[in-house]
Amino acid sequence: MKVERTEVLIIGAGPAGSVAAAMLRQQGRSVLILEREQFPRFSIGESLLPQSMEYIQAAGLLQDVVEAGFQYKNGAAFVRGERQTEFDFRDKFSPGWGTTYQVQRANFDEVLARGAERMGAQLRFRHEVLAVEPGEQPRVTVRSPEGEEYVVEADFLLDASGFGRLLPRLLKLESPSNFPVRGAIFTHVRDHIGHDAGFDRNKILITTHPEHVDVWYWTIPFSNGTCSLGVVAEMDVLKRYEGSDLQRLQALVGEDPNLGRLLAQAEWGVMPVRQITGYSANVSSLWGPGYALLGNAGEFLDPVFSSGVTIAFRSAELAAQCLARKYAGETVDWEQDYAIPLRAGVQTFRRFVEAWYAGGFQKIIFHPDPQPDVRRMICSILAGYAWDTRNPYVADTTGRRLRVLEELCSA
Repeated sequence: MKVERTEVLIIGAGPAGSVAAAMLRQQGRSVLILEREQFPRFSIGESLLPQSMEYIQAAGLLQDVVEAGFQYKNGAAFVRGERQTEFDFRDKFSPGWGTTYQVQRANFDEVLARGAERMGAQLRFRHEVLAVEPGEQPRVTVRSPEGEEYVVEADFLLDASGFGRLLPRLLKLESPSNFPVRGAIFTHVRDHIGHDAGFDRNKILITTHPEHVDVWYWTIPFSNGTCSLGVVAEMDVLKRYEGSDLQRLQALVGEDPNLGRLLAQAEWGVMPVRQITGYSANVSSLWGPGYALLGNAGEFLDPVFSSGVTIAFRSAELAAQCLARKYAGETVDWEQDYAIPLRAGVQTFRRFVEAWYAGGFQKIIFHPDPQPDVRRMICSILAGYAWDTRNPYVADTTGRRLRVLEELCSA
């Protein structure tokens, strides 16, 4: 069997894999990306956070993204019944980017992957990893589109396989998430939302179900007149609705008067309706001998605050920094230098996700008289700055400060 050699092998050409590859190419490393699918291909996670722009810029991919023509995004709007509020990400506590994009991931992921290729990474589509031997010199068995098998040896392996979660499955690293099993039903529609509808296309719209605080909808407008539309709920709620996935989604959307009005002229059928269930995932370890897990391959929380791509980019940056030190001859402690810093921001998002579904965080964001400084701190986390420990709501790892704020807003 043919044996190839590279310094860093990356499994998966999604956002984590492509940004890691671009950063490693800046270091002069030889990089091979193996991707099971053929791009462009559909993926979920379409509303970026401003923090992600810093990683795109650091990877040398900013021009690729800016010139792709994606929908500009400067914030998030929230609606529940008659209550509504919005956060402008440019008015936040943390320094850094305050704007970003809302993207069709099929196009966005290909832009990043081709950008990494432009920077010198080898990129192979439709090459499937069959087996992995971790260790100081990890070996991977691969099958080409023509059915031929070959082996790749590397100094280090990065698993950026996303929801495919290749290494967690092959190496039995999967660990149960502590979140309830939820599902999402979603599609793209041609929305035909008029300019007089009060809908800001520069913001994601998050709508809470009028009766159920833990059921919510996303409406993500794109630059081509379509939008991504989805609903998230626990599985016992979704199972109450009969019919096809399209009929179930339409029934759920129809239960919210605001969304029903906003999408009254929408054309359905732009894309098949899809459903994913049990997407929250965790692992026993984010690294091992000769490998590390990036992005969703390691942990995925929940789509409510669009944190997935930002976490993926942060994991890519941390891994690239660790590998730079490794090649400089330094000793790298992957737990201290990679896993712990990455999980610190994930835990920040986790506290806010849990507070959202419990209803307490919704009391905060819909409070009629918010304190401006506190609102900017909250806005920073919604903008993705979950690693900025200057922010008291990030620095407080116990969540006590957030619970106190919930109590004050409930009074």
